[in-house]
Amino acid sequence: MTRHRKLIIFLVLGIALAGTLVGGVVVLASGRANMPGGTTSAEAQPAAQATAPAAGARVNRAVVAKGALVPVQHATLSMAADGIVSEVLAKEGDRVTAGQVILRLQNQRQQAALAEADAGVASAQARLDIVKAGARDQEISAAQAALDAATARLARLQEASRPEDLAAVRANLNAAQAALQQLYKGPDKNTRIAASADLANAQAAVQNAQAAYDKVKSQPDIAMYPQSLQLEQATNALDAATAHYNELFAQPEADRVAQAAAQVKQAQASLDRLLNPATAAEIAEAAAGVRQAQAQLDLLKADARTEDIAAAQATVAQAQAARQQAAVSLADTELRAPFAGTLAAIDVRQGEQVSAGAPVTEIGDLSSWQVETDDLSELDIVRVQPGQTVALTFDAIPGLQLHGIVGRIQPKGEKKLGDMTYTAVIQMEDPDPRLLWNMTAVVNLP
Repeated sequence: MTRHRKLIIFLVLGIALAGTLVGGVVVLASGRANMPGGTTSAEAQPAAQATAPAAGARVNRAVVAKGALVPVQHATLSMAADGIVSEVLAKEGDRVTAGQVILRLQNQRQQAALAEADAGVASAQARLDIVKAGARDQEISAAQAALDAATARLARLQEASRPEDLAAVRANLNAAQAALQQLYKGPDKNTRIAASADLANAQAAVQNAQAAYDKVKSQPDIAMYPQSLQLEQATNALDAATAHYNELFAQPEADRVAQAAAQVKQAQASLDRLLNPATAAEIAEAAAGVRQAQAQLDLLKADARTEDIAAAQATVAQAQAARQQAAVSLADTELRAPFAGTLAAIDVRQGEQVSAGAPVTEIGDLSSWQVETDDLSELDIVRVQPGQTVALTFDAIPGLQLHGIVGRIQPKGEKKLGDMTYTAVIQMEDPDPRLLWNMTAVVNLP
């Protein structure tokens, strides 16, 4: 049974193989019969492959995109600080230079702060100069004098009173007391009599001169008569005698009395010091005064300490930093052109409030242009390379065609209306003077 089964299997396989070979011959013959000129299908395959694109292949086509014409260098400007516009110094369409002030805010407060900061710097610098310079000669001399006085006082307290010192001090006290009494006593008897006589004589002389004058006063040229001069001289003498009399008999002046009383008090204190020896506490106090005066003198003579100079320098640096901050705050009230260019628009007027960071103007250098296009799809961007030459046309200027070069391509795409798009920047070679900012440009890439 086993041998019969094997034989049957071999027969079936042989019949199947024979049928396959016959079918292949029939198909090959049929293919040749159906081809024009009797060309076989194997010969026709290369031609078919040359004329039909492979599955999934994309037919090459020109890349066309739209973009906006913008200056190569342009910027939107805003203020660095809030405030009210004080001056608008340029207008739309003006060409400005780099650093030129375009507008200015009210800045009285910032100017005052800067002036205060300048004064702070000057004060700190002066203090540093004083520390470095050390004490003046006059200050050292004054300190030396104070030390000498303190030393003399200590020596006076330590030594015993001498008889000649007591006599001299008592004499000074007696003289001071006599001077004070003399102020209240007034002039002596003889001086009073002489003053009264002088006053009476002067009064009599005036009366006689007046009587002589009255006799000729009706004369037209009375001023030329000697009686006029005599009356005038007598009157002056009477005034002098009266002033002298009043001075002698007047009460003493308050300031003279006070001065005389002070001299009496000082002389009495000197006498008391000599009569009463110094106590141990007074001597210790005087010795402490000597040490203090010596320390002050040594401090003035010594050079400035490094720590004092460093502290003064730090104060100067702090004042300079405050001054720099005040200068920055003042500069923030002005809007300056960052580069030379043309103002495209100014959106503020004098008296208006502006906020920091809010756009107020645009500036661009209109001497060089570029086209920025952001609608290149991911299928198109792979065919664009930096340095590639493109053709540019403009909707606003029919017939104008310029050439440009792909400058750069944004490496990251953005979703736009469901498609992934990329931005390319086209540098223009020979711009036309009719071109204006934000004109629509058509970019043609072969």
